[in-house]
Amino acid sequence: MSTLVTPKKPDVIFLMGPTASGKTALAITLYQYLPVEVISVDSALIYRGMDIGTAKPTSEELTQTPHRLIDILDPSVPYSAANFRQDVLQEMNEIIAKDKIPLLVGGTMLYFKVLLEGLSPLPSTDPDIHAEIELIAKKQGWSEIHRRLGLVDPLAAARIHPNNSQKLSRALGVYLISGKTLTEMTKITGEKLPYNVFQFAITLENRKILHQRIEKRFYHMLDSGFEEEVRALHKRSDLHINLPSIRCVGYRQMWSYLEGNIQYNEMIYQGLCATRQLAKRQMTWLRNWGNIHWLDNEQSKKALKVVMQTITFNNSNRI
Repeated sequence: MSTLVTPKKPDVIFLMGPTASGKTALAITLYQYLPVEVISVDSALIYRGMDIGTAKPTSEELTQTPHRLIDILDPSVPYSAANFRQDVLQEMNEIIAKDKIPLLVGGTMLYFKVLLEGLSPLPSTDPDIHAEIELIAKKQGWSEIHRRLGLVDPLAAARIHPNNSQKLSRALGVYLISGKTLTEMTKITGEKLPYNVFQFAITLENRKILHQRIEKRFYHMLDSGFEEEVRALHKRSDLHINLPSIRCVGYRQMWSYLEGNIQYNEMIYQGLCATRQLAKRQMTWLRNWGNIHWLDNEQSKKALKVVMQTITFNNSNRI
């Protein structure tokens, strides 16, 4: 009697962590030792012309270790988690077809989540409802949209900034289209990732050191021409503060400075605070994540060894 053998799922590596934790450096090192190809999981690195403020890998680093899903869009184009899932699955399939392992590196935790668990079945945008919401906002302001959202979905209203017109419109639109709130809909997951996923998170045990790295990197960005980079974006008539690209940490604060809303020193202070808050949110995601191998960047050789041993042990016939 023959026995059916279940085919082994392809392997995928997640390398996650807070901003400035050393993810890129470790990914470049892993590329030298493992049969991997790197995919960026970062909602800011997708944009062209936004290099300095996103701490994008240098041209030398990208030549040494190519990254997929970097520089794929103009900053004027919004990009969603759904867009990412569609794009990254295609990239992963191409890598796996080459008998290599996709190495997904980044800190946009929502992207990792929708990839791992699938998307909730949110309805498509209805042009008529979208136009109705825009009309109300034009007459009464986005604060009115925020107020109305709070009446039907207080959790979403608490999460979304009153000035974030895109998210407010989407959240209220979901309710008006489906009769269900965005909060309800996002609890329903879709198709899960059909791969064998190894999940690693790199961080620094000492938060003070992480904050020092964030501060050092921010000042390095300023010295490297960050203001000039944002000025070039600011001159464009098709870019504004409510676009996801311009709302990225650092860019939002520099944009406010260029608009004359804050002084230069206040821009630095707000930029550093926002970056620390981002790192804190990323760590909150990770602490509630399951099946993670934790890596300490202060012990980089040990971190490399943990990843190598984990992958090699599970792929003894492949690597």
